[in-house]
Amino acid sequence: MTERIEIKTSQDVVRVRQRVRALAIEAGLSLVDQTKIVTAASELARNTLEYGGGGTADMEVLNGANRGVRLTFADEGPGINDLEAALRDGFSTGGGLGLGLGGAKRLSNEFKIDSAPGKGTRVVIARWK
Repeated sequence: MTERIEIKTSQDVVRVRQRVRALAIEAGLSLVDQTKIVTAASELARNTLEYGGGGTADMEVLNGANRGVRLTFADEGPGINDLEAALRDGFSTGGGLGLGLGGAKRLSNEFKIDSAPGKGTRVVIARWK
């Protein structure tokens, strides 16, 4: 069952983190894996708010051959001009450290990003038990 949280404010980013932690526990992830998926979710939710102007976070516990948590962040913002550069550590259009997208990718077992200028961004991550 997929749950959705609308991301419109900083408080929504906190709600995403809290809910992802609960789902990770439900999925039986270790404390280390819980921390990884929550950290990645926090980065992506903040990006959705700050760069995408808000959007959604869809969350689900997976109980198949792989047990874990899958998260989908989507926005209808300006999109990312250069995905390769955006995934490189140190690249930032917002004056930050430039570790968000690349860090989220490293913290996930699965990572997929679709974005284009004027088309918004969609990021899907998963962490497996």
